[in-house]
Amino acid sequence: MKNIKITIITAFIFIFSSQIYAADIKLAVLKYGTVNWELNVIKEHKLDEKYNLNIDVTYLTNKNASAIALMSKAVDMIVTDWVWVSRQRENGKDFSLIPYSTAAGAIMVPEDSSIKNIEDLKDAQIGIAGGSIDKSWILIRAYTMKVYGYDLAKYIEPAYAAPPLINGMAQKGELDGALNYWNYTARLEALNFRKIVAVEDILMEIGIENSLPLIGYVFSQKWAKNNTEAIQGFIAASNEAREILKNNDEEWERIKNITGAKNTETLIALRDGFRKGIPQENFLSYKNAIETAFKILAEIGGKDLVGNNNQLSDGVIWSK
Repeated sequence: MKNIKITIITAFIFIFSSQIYAADIKLAVLKYGTVNWELNVIKEHKLDEKYNLNIDVTYLTNKNASAIALMSKAVDMIVTDWVWVSRQRENGKDFSLIPYSTAAGAIMVPEDSSIKNIEDLKDAQIGIAGGSIDKSWILIRAYTMKVYGYDLAKYIEPAYAAPPLINGMAQKGELDGALNYWNYTARLEALNFRKIVAVEDILMEIGIENSLPLIGYVFSQKWAKNNTEAIQGFIAASNEAREILKNNDEEWERIKNITGAKNTETLIALRDGFRKGIPQENFLSYKNAIETAFKILAEIGGKDLVGNNNQLSDGVIWSK
């Protein structure tokens, strides 16, 4: 009996202490970013508790604010791209990335558009999110150079604007087409817009032999080394949340409001796009694809995009 009491007390102390010493993660995300869907699932299904995490989320309005928060150590983790990580490592920082999504955008046109293929895009006014050095835009340019023998940028009239504005203008007929981020592309798809060229469909043609994650969770290697339980627990919770979103259609109905989907067609398009972009758990398998993509971006986008280094900096992809 005495041994049983001791065992019960020991178990209680262990459980109580584990709750007290939950691993802290301060995470900054864009207020309307798709990462919020995953974080919502983590909280709803108590995956943070399961993996002994205390996730403190700060909502910011733009990528620059997120970067400043990470560099000033106001937060431990943000979501951004590997180009930014490589530039920071070039400057002596120790940031690394875990791929978050391989979903990418596409050039979309209205269903009744006379534009049927890439060559029909000549002289068209195309809205482009992310500016002239947007990664997806540069990869499409690289594709037209290799396959068609010309730089698409010289044959269209680009209109650079924020993603919601581009979608709005495309729907009103103020643009001939739109190259937007994947979730905005999905919204256009739900409105029966047609794909002319999708980033995911051109990768093999430009020498990228794997799906390509464009963004990821980014953090300091030193922080990860000093917070092993936090980073491992977060990865496990993230993977489990994605499995729920991958396999449970009812979960999408539950999070419909935070996706911004106003109808079933849009929700399904967002759901399918998210699922298609779920990366492999072996994130180091993307290293070659990212290195190849970086060289293409360096060649076409130049220093304004990638900095002084025309090759991906060492350590960009986090290794345990």
